[in-house]
Amino acid sequence: MTNLPMDSADSPKPARNAKAWIIIIAVVLMVVPFIVLALNNSAAAPASPATTGMVWIPGGEFTMGTSKADEKHAEEAPGHAVVVKGFWMDITEVTNAQFQDFVDATQYVTDAEKDLDPRDFPQAPPEYLKGGSLLFKKVSGVNPFQCGGANLPWWSFTAGANWRRPEGLNSTIKERMDRPVLCLTYKDVQAYAKWAGKRLPTEAEWEFAARGGLKDKPFVWGDEEKPGGKIMCNHWQGKFPERDNGIDGFTGVAPVKSFPPNGYGLYDMAGNVWEMCEDWYGLEYYKVSPKEGPIGPAIGYDPEKTGFGQHVLRGGSWLCDEGYCFRYRATSRQGLDTLTSTNHAGFRCVADLPAPEKK
Repeated sequence: MTNLPMDSADSPKPARNAKAWIIIIAVVLMVVPFIVLALNNSAAAPASPATTGMVWIPGGEFTMGTSKADEKHAEEAPGHAVVVKGFWMDITEVTNAQFQDFVDATQYVTDAEKDLDPRDFPQAPPEYLKGGSLLFKKVSGVNPFQCGGANLPWWSFTAGANWRRPEGLNSTIKERMDRPVLCLTYKDVQAYAKWAGKRLPTEAEWEFAARGGLKDKPFVWGDEEKPGGKIMCNHWQGKFPERDNGIDGFTGVAPVKSFPPNGYGLYDMAGNVWEMCEDWYGLEYYKVSPKEGPIGPAIGYDPEKTGFGQHVLRGGSWLCDEGYCFRYRATSRQGLDTLTSTNHAGFRCVADLPAPEKK
């Protein structure tokens, strides 16, 4: 029988290996939770958007609204002190080209491109269940001051109207890629903002930015509506809703940057298209608004009893004239139902990122 050699000095090796593995396993068990936590936090954190095409708004205190509002614009009162923190803001309204990039990347389908489920809207006429948007139509022989707040004769639900066809089935955005995207609902603009790593501005942030550093001025460019006789934004000139004379160079939505920017370098903060904000719209919210970073009421004004409520629109549009509407002023505000899309409302985004370093 062959004698096997004694292990002598090698005999303790299995024990040492076992002890080493125990130590390794213990270390792994302690470290893994921290790795998992870090990965989870990383996955939950929103992607930081690039600031290309954005400008830093420093934040500060300002008087929001006005105490000089007339009865027609009572929702703009009272003027009240508000403080907002700094944020980044898109220099222009989101364009058709930018929204096209979003759709190409995500295959997103907007609300206006989809038919509504009749089970969700049992009282709605069948023609209103088709995918489409509210479009402005010129009408003659109408005194707008004698029209009520609902079912205005110059608005017509148009099946087939959506962001790709903002004037109906026979229209296209092929030559309009530098114009603001239209015919979107609040849900649609939220989807774009999330994809871009941004968000919608609060109403307070929007007005602070729109003022461009000016204090208590009626317009985002200053005191006079037409300084030196110059038209400063895209709005209606002529007899509303019958004829737009286009003295400003446009009889519809204009390309972004068609007019001078405000003091912060933001374009079209007045006129062109209304801009959606994050807040629900409340007619009398200013009476109870907190001073620090207000975010709007808990639910939106719902004049047509849709059950969905309205979100804030700011800035006025190409349809605002000097008489009937006159809402291309710094304090102008109104609401838009959550499910409604139109060809006079768009949006721009903001982002919460560190302030640029001071030079």
